[in-house]
Amino acid sequence: MKQYFLLSLTCFLLLCCQNASRPPFEKLSFPSQDGLIITADWFEKDPAKPAILLCHQAGYSRGEYRKTARELNEAGYNCLAIDQRSGDGVTGIINETATRAREKGLPNSYLDAEPDIRAAIDYLHARTGQKIILWGSSYSASLALKVAVGNDKVSKVVAFSPGEYLKGVKLSQEIGDLAKPTFVTSSAKEANDVRKLMKGVKPKYVIQFAPEEGGIHGSRALWESNTNKDDYWEALLSFLSEA
Repeated sequence: MKQYFLLSLTCFLLLCCQNASRPPFEKLSFPSQDGLIITADWFEKDPAKPAILLCHQAGYSRGEYRKTARELNEAGYNCLAIDQRSGDGVTGIINETATRAREKGLPNSYLDAEPDIRAAIDYLHARTGQKIILWGSSYSASLALKVAVGNDKVSKVVAFSPGEYLKGVKLSQEIGDLAKPTFVTSSAKEANDVRKLMKGVKPKYVIQFAPEEGGIHGSRALWESNTNKDDYWEALLSFLSEA
């Protein structure tokens, strides 16, 4: 009996150690539409759960979502956070895609990152076998809105602080045919500009949220450092849970 107990305890401890040592995400890579290698972090909750593609803001990296992706995991979503070629680093995570682009002498404006997002949509759709939720922050929120128009691999759009950031593109005109459930959010002071941006999209597809005051630009609104982060989370998760 004692030997059985010791054996059971040993197996339990080994299992705990294996789970504890299992990384919270898998670092991976895949080619962009022009062959540039994209670095990404894959946070898997359950293969059967919905998948979100997380795109970072200007000057940042996939590190923008290191904690947010885990919180989305807890809410029941798989997440792929990518490095786009326009960016640098955040939370100690260097943007490896942008580094490669610079080494190759490739242009790295906001609009130049569009092929990276399109390639990531294709990759995540193929990996999961399901339509994905496309999520952008600041300039990548603008790209997410643009890319989602007519893309059958995208089911929903989440856009944190989108704007007319894309040189040579009038985004408000480009997204007039957007016909997917779309959640747009921002700080309080950005809300009116976001409302104007989305004016051409049919209201039935758009849910806009902004706090009455304060708030933060981009998806940093969900970070612990934002005093009204809970309001953003509540509005976001309510949108994501809708069929």
